[in-house]
Amino acid sequence: MGGGREAALEALTACRRLDAWSDASLKAASRGLERREAALAARLTYGVLQNRALLDFYLDACCAQPFGQLEPMIRDVLRLGGCQILYMDRVPDSAAVDESVELVKKKRRQRAAGLVNAVLRRLSREKDRLPAIPAEDRAAYLALRWSHPRWLVERLLALLGEEETEALLALHNGSVPTAIQRNPLRCGREELVERVTVSGGTLEAHPWMPDCWLLRGGGDLEAMPAFQEGLFQVQDAAARAAVLAAGPRPGDRVLDVCAAPGGKAFAAAMEMGDEGEITACDIHRHKLALIEKGARRLGLRCIRAELADGRQTREEWREAFDLVLCDVPCSGLGIIRKKPDIRYKDPAALAGLPAVQGAILDNASRYVRPGGVLLYATCTVLPEENEGVTAAFLEKRRAFRKEPFTLPGPAGETEGSLTLWPQRHGTDGFYICKMRKL
Repeated sequence: MGGGREAALEALTACRRLDAWSDASLKAASRGLERREAALAARLTYGVLQNRALLDFYLDACCAQPFGQLEPMIRDVLRLGGCQILYMDRVPDSAAVDESVELVKKKRRQRAAGLVNAVLRRLSREKDRLPAIPAEDRAAYLALRWSHPRWLVERLLALLGEEETEALLALHNGSVPTAIQRNPLRCGREELVERVTVSGGTLEAHPWMPDCWLLRGGGDLEAMPAFQEGLFQVQDAAARAAVLAAGPRPGDRVLDVCAAPGGKAFAAAMEMGDEGEITACDIHRHKLALIEKGARRLGLRCIRAELADGRQTREEWREAFDLVLCDVPCSGLGIIRKKPDIRYKDPAALAGLPAVQGAILDNASRYVRPGGVLLYATCTVLPEENEGVTAAFLEKRRAFRKEPFTLPGPAGETEGSLTLWPQRHGTDGFYICKMRKL
């Protein structure tokens, strides 16, 4: 069994070769590692993904040949070593160098051992006098400084201005505690804190979202008895805000058209006191099992998982629901701080998303009874996936109107829609639009 460094290399390799997501790749690569090594693997994997462009800039300056021409695996090993040298003070530089050399040898790249040794030793010697990042072009500077693609930086600059953009980019590269929601059907606040503390974790109440907590430590979350017994679910305050805005009530009939893995359906069930009926849908059959497993763990009996395509009309559902939740597939650019590899998505592949989102929203609207609520949500901050989609829908479907809602804390009162930003609200980036059918 390899250690944390080898697991991190395996995770980065899976991301590169298989276009896999880092969290799933890391989970697979870390299986069987003791807690300390698993934590090291996570810190290294995310550290490289968060700082890849800047690491490449500095490593290129220390390399006798163009860094981009090296074998991909060798580049990943150098990035892992560079991450330790530049961003992990508790790791001695000598250990970072030596372990990186041993890693390439273990991967049968003995001929590259000398190069890895030379580049990382030079980086260690010169880390206090590394080349300055060119600052003449501010978009290019921010893109390199915070390792984000230029196109995304330019979009954020247009939306936020330079000061807020840099604050957001910095948050994307920081560490994020796990946000959880207490299950009021299973435990009180004091019991939750006590049970999590016993497992070695610490809980801090979210600054403004009721019954939302910030969890640090505790090791493998799914192995925590409090999790297994359904005392809480993992859910960011932004997702909980969407459910609060929707306002489900006991006895309501609710449809979640894109539910997997079920977080908002679970939160709605808790708000309803597990009284009513929630149909939680997904287009992929294997994801229904995730919904059913989560509902069982939380003790929620009002949830029924159903296979359904959000773009295809189910006539038996027409005007049958008091509340329809429509958290559509999106670019995910609001959750980069949790999934750093999202920043590397091909922007060309995102162009077709608004059409898909609009089709799902339009179809979902058919299921809302007169007087019922339709809630549209995404975990992105791009206007074309958010305001653009809802504005086009409201122009087409005149039976719907935006409905004002109020949320706790800095979100406050809205006129029916809201974008939550990490640097403003301390949440994921998230869009919520509440509409009522006349």
